[in-house]
Formats: sequence, C-alpha cells, structure tokens
Amino acid sequence: MKKAAFQPSFFINNRKKLAVLLPPKTLALFFANDRMPRSGDQHFLFRQNSDLYYMSGILQPDTILAVCPDHPNPRYREILFIQHADAVREIWDGHRFSSKEATAVSGVETVIHVDEFNQVIDDIAYPSNYIYVNVAEDIKRDNELVTYDLRMINYLKTRFPLHQYGRLAPLMASLRFVKYSEEIHVIQNACEITGKAFNRVLSAIRPGMHEYEIEAEMTCEIMRNGASGHAFLPIVASAKNACVLHYNVNSRLMQEGELVLLDFGAELSYYCSDCSRTIPVSGRFTPRQRQLYEAALRVFRKIMHIIRPGFSIVQINMQAGRFWEEEHVRLGLYSMEDVRRQDPDQPLYRKYFMHGVTHSLGLDVHDVCDRYQPLEPGAILTCEPGIYIPEEGIGIRLENDMLVTPSDPIDLMKHIPIEPDEIEERMKKPTPCPPPA
Repeated sequence: MKKAAFQPSFFINNRKKLAVLLPPKTLALFFANDRMPRSGDQHFLFRQNSDLYYMSGILQPDTILAVCPDHPNPRYREILFIQHADAVREIWDGHRFSSKEATAVSGVETVIHVDEFNQVIDDIAYPSNYIYVNVAEDIKRDNELVTYDLRMINYLKTRFPLHQYGRLAPLMASLRFVKYSEEIHVIQNACEITGKAFNRVLSAIRPGMHEYEIEAEMTCEIMRNGASGHAFLPIVASAKNACVLHYNVNSRLMQEGELVLLDFGAELSYYCSDCSRTIPVSGRFTPRQRQLYEAALRVFRKIMHIIRPGFSIVQINMQAGRFWEEEHVRLGLYSMEDVRRQDPDQPLYRKYFMHGVTHSLGLDVHDVCDRYQPLEPGAILTCEPGIYIPEEGIGIRLENDMLVTPSDPIDLMKHIPIEPDEIEERMKKPTPCPPPA
C-alpha cells in the first residue's frame, strides 16, 4: 500500500476549505474509483479518485469519505469508511489500513468499516438538507460508464428522495486550481524526472528504431527515478503519425530524415507532469523541419508570457489562434487575403492547429478547473503550441509546464532542451544518464 506524499494537515486543510464552500446543513460524499476488470480475473492497476485522494490521502479501493460540517454529533462531521484489514485478503492483495493507520494518513478521527455505510448513512443524511456528491464532469465527452459515483447517486436518491442534491465538481475545481507549495514541489520533481527521461531519449534514438523502443527508454528512466510511471499513455509519433493528436500505438519503424513527436510525463505521488518535444530521428533538422519548428517555438514564447493573472484559459487559447495565424501566413500556408475572407466560425488556422494551447495540470493531466476563471498565482498550466501538416508528413508540438506567478510564469521545465541547436548538439554524442535521485 503506497503512502500519501503529504502530511495529514494537508488533507485536513483541504476539508476545512471545502466546508466553507458548502451550504449549511450539507452532507458531502466522495467515493473511490472502481477496480476495473482487464481480463479473466485480472484488473487494471487501481488509481484512486483524484478528489477523494485530495480530501483524504487514502489510496485504497472501497473507500468513502463523508464530510458533514454542521452535524450535531462532532463524531459524524467527518467519517472515513474503509475496507478494514483482513488477514486472508492480505495474503492475496497486500496490506489494508487499520483504523489507526487511516487516521494517521487522513487526519479523520472517525473510521468505520465500509460495510457499515448503509447503517450509518441515515444518521448523517437525515440531519442534513443537502447531499452533495462528487461526479467527474468533462465538457468534452460523455462518460457512458456507470461508475461507483453514479451507482451511489441512484441509491441515495432512492433512499432520500426529498433531499436537495448538489454538485461537488465545481467546488473541487475551484479548490484544486491553485496549488499549495507542497503540490508545486511534487510537480517540480515530476518535471525533473521527465527531463531525465528526455535526455535519455536524446542519447538513444537513431534511425531503424521502433517507436516503442523510445517508449521503453522513457519508461525505464521514469521508473528508476522513483515515479510511479507515466502520467498518461505516452505518445511516440514519428512522421505522419505526429498528425494524430492522441496517437499511442507506438509501433512504427522510424526512418532517417524524419521527425518524432514525444508527448509524455512522469507521475509522482499522484501528481502529473506533461511535456512535448519534437526531435529529428537522425540528429539534425532539415531546413523545412527547422522552419516549422522555429515557428512553433516563437508561438511558445508568446503564449508563455500571457500565462499570467488576468487571462483565462479560454482567452489564452483564443490568442494562440491569432499567433498561429501570423505564423501560417509567414510559412505560406495561406495569405492575409484568405484570412480576411475566412468564415469566423471556421478560422483557417484550425486546419494546422486544432487543439488548445494550454490546460490546467495537477492530480490529473487535464486537471479540473473553470476555463473561464482568470488565472491566479499558484495555478499550473501547460504551454503547448503545435503545427500539423499531414501532406508533408510533419507534426510538431512543444510543451512545458508553467507555474503562474504575479508576473511572468516560472517554467518548471526550463531544464529540458527545447532550442533546436541544443537538441542537435546533445544528439551528436551519447549523454550519460545521471544516477537516480
């Protein structure tokens, strides 16, 4: 059982901040993720619900957190329901927290066996007027999976039909958007590990390798430096594969003269990093590749300097389109006259740049946030312009993680080579991998 990276005071403070946002006489419930079947009697590696982790630090499945700040019984104002230690189960699945251990991690004093939830729920629901439940909300896609959260909502509404129900997701987005110093420190360390993985790739890559061999090099360096693994499925996309934004088959044989786009990042203590680089398989950019790369780098620099308070993610993404419009005209992809005649609802730049240029980063790679909310110091955003020209078999994306400050952001990945000359120089000779941290 992995331990939380933070002291219990971190989770106690998070719960106190949530309590301030809740209406009076509210019960807030957080549920663990499901264990997802893989095949036969096997499951995918369990990953805890990010909000439940943020509120408790508990990484075990079959966990429920109840927060009821105004309950008349102080013992019921915070309750952690966990799967208690079981000697037989531990033989197969490993250690599970005792009540004392769960309290030591989370700071929640009242710990009850999860099998008793159905008996205890009446005692905490009936004195409450509202029941707030945590459900993942993603404006980009519908989740067709009937998760533990959704199953429990149906159960609660059947059992307590006259209560008023509310959404925890907007509150959690507000709380998680600005990071504490402890969180920033962990993300910075994840970025350091990601940089080591990239340096290993620079020393290893050569024509005739498969994309998955590069993935293996990155994975080795990420794991040997103490990260739990990749923060998301890594992308190793050579030639025209780089024009598929979420390509992760990683099976193609890389050829001399091609580019390969890498999108990857280490996950450390449940916090993510997210880096993109595009490098020449042979060690040198062709003139056309360098021309496109330097255009992406110019947009990167411009975007970086508007990741600051006063701008929202939506505004930054809109500005990125204008920056790319200028670069596309300079590259001869279309003319200013074409721009003047374009459909404003279908701008020309989207043919070659079709994704957002920034997103929040934290416990999730695309971390929860209000995309219309002005940035605040302590938020961490990516900066990731890209240009994709399928007819030329070229896709280029550059991405670093930025810490918002009162002025210019702090680049958490400034140690990772991004200038084309530096990349070519480092690829001339093997760079010895430093020992693990």
